[in-house]
Amino acid sequence: MHAHVQPSATLDIVFLCLQGLVTAFLLLHDWVPLGRLSNLSAIRKEDSLARSVFVTLLPLIPAGFCLYYSVRFFGRPYPDGVSMLLWITYGFFLVGLLRAWWVPYLLIPDPERAARYQVIFAGTHTFLPKRNGMAPDTLHTIFHVGVVGTLVLLFLR
Repeated sequence: MHAHVQPSATLDIVFLCLQGLVTAFLLLHDWVPLGRLSNLSAIRKEDSLARSVFVTLLPLIPAGFCLYYSVRFFGRPYPDGVSMLLWITYGFFLVGLLRAWWVPYLLIPDPERAARYQVIFAGTHTFLPKRNGMAPDTLHTIFHVGVVGTLVLLFLR
């Protein structure tokens, strides 16, 4: 372990809350009906149960480990391995959400992805205008803010 700045309690609490938000989203968003924030029937029609379980567990497992170790080292500097786990996990999340949502939305159209999203997110709430055949839905946008916020606080930590 190398010398780290002692984190503030407030920073650690917000950091844990953001990770809790991200972890809850990953665990629940494809399984729990959330009114206009989700369209579970469309997801069930498009994706097999096996695929749904896989796409839930793939990011949930590292997010769960990150949250566990962040709670375990609450109020203390993180060992290098924990910091590395957090950077790698949330870095992959950032790359994934940019690739899946923001690059096709803002920069490079992806007609196949847009067509799929129009089906599985049909009727879900969005506050951004449609662009390139898609608009990030509100629930995923909250998740994206949680990922970016976690990375910002990790940097400040």
